[in-house]
Amino acid sequence: MLLKVPPPWFLLTVCCLYCWVRADTDEKCYVFTSLKLHHAIVGTNLNVQLLLYTRENADCAGNLNLENSTAVKYLNVSRKTIFITHGYRPTGSPPVWISEIVHKLLSIQDFNIIFVDWNRGATTLLYHHAAAKTRDVANILKTLVDKMLSDGATLDSIYMLGVSLGAHISGLVGKMYNGQIGRITGLDPAGPLFTGKPPEERLHYGDAQFVDVIHSDIDGLGYRESLGHIDFYPNGGTDQPGCPETILGGSEYFKCDHQRSVFLYISSLNQTCQIDTFPCADYREYRMGKCTDCSSFSPLSCPMLGFYADKWKDYLVARNPPVTKAFFDTAPESPFCIYHYYLDFVTWNSQTRRGYITIKLESTDGQVTESKLDQDPAVFEQYNEVSLLAKFDKDFATVSKVFVTFTTGSVIGPKYKLRVLTMKLRPITNRSRPVLCRYDFVLLENIEMEFRPIPCQNTNL
Repeated sequence: MLLKVPPPWFLLTVCCLYCWVRADTDEKCYVFTSLKLHHAIVGTNLNVQLLLYTRENADCAGNLNLENSTAVKYLNVSRKTIFITHGYRPTGSPPVWISEIVHKLLSIQDFNIIFVDWNRGATTLLYHHAAAKTRDVANILKTLVDKMLSDGATLDSIYMLGVSLGAHISGLVGKMYNGQIGRITGLDPAGPLFTGKPPEERLHYGDAQFVDVIHSDIDGLGYRESLGHIDFYPNGGTDQPGCPETILGGSEYFKCDHQRSVFLYISSLNQTCQIDTFPCADYREYRMGKCTDCSSFSPLSCPMLGFYADKWKDYLVARNPPVTKAFFDTAPESPFCIYHYYLDFVTWNSQTRRGYITIKLESTDGQVTESKLDQDPAVFEQYNEVSLLAKFDKDFATVSKVFVTFTTGSVIGPKYKLRVLTMKLRPITNRSRPVLCRYDFVLLENIEMEFRPIPCQNTNL
């Protein structure tokens, strides 16, 4: 039996109907511009994508910088809006952290997240060409913010999160609104071509109601001096643990310290542990344990790094001048948290001893964490209490063993003894942990001593 072939007009009608339905239901998902090294060699003209993510389209970004963009339907101006702006891209590759930061922010709250993709412009071997485009990018962002404000958004709801050159772009946008946008976070703001510039040309604490900055490469690609209401300096702002120490590490040697600011910020979104920081005059004072008193922030604790730093906004903005430096150390890997303790000694040697202490803690299940207190030699004088700042990368609910080593650092000469009346381990990060003690013992130089700690008889010793 022969099948009757439908007329051509019918097939055309069905095809058009299918195409219309498909066009109405399927949306194009925009992704960050991916370029190659040859683009960097020849240079790129500025072209900006404003990639919008919300919980409704967390895996399918729309581009707000297109005429008649369908992404507008996801932009709810009653929500808080976070602009994320990257920096210089010398090879043209997309940032590896885009998906992670977007999804973790959306897990906290249904934000409008607008990733500012200016890779066409930032990709060039000539850094100063990229830096020269920062004001043009800021002007493009102002156009969108103006549109959002006309649709009912508020300046309070605008949060600019900028990396490297992106931090200064965020500052330029903030200046256009006389510092009235809600918040700017600068992640290792770029130093080259911006160091020494007046506030009008770079990020400044006057650019938003609250400005917080993480400096992770102040001796390289980052900006050294204070820029925000609070400036965080992980590991003093220079060499980050876990990053290559020599050029043998390849490209990571040049970018790892600079990028660490981003990964520290992302870690703060996890809330698996709290990255505590300590307002201090400089890194050395922090390492010597002189900056753990945060009573001025009571009932809050010491300021916390990252997304939740704005909890301390009222305290920090009220300072005169409103500039605070905070220092802390990190572990080499995510989540980077360090747990701080004071290690107190009262000794009874008749002669002064100078040396270094290494302390290891063992948990009931056999895990071990170590702290080397080797920043400066401690001075042990008869009956005087010495308090050293110990930092561990693990936090044990119960400590079953403590291992302590004393050394003068000398490889020749006599070996010394450190006669200890009291050794006390006081938790700072988690103050609910018990204070542990050992009494009346002798440390032989370069010999590890093992103890079973006991709760202190009097924590006011």
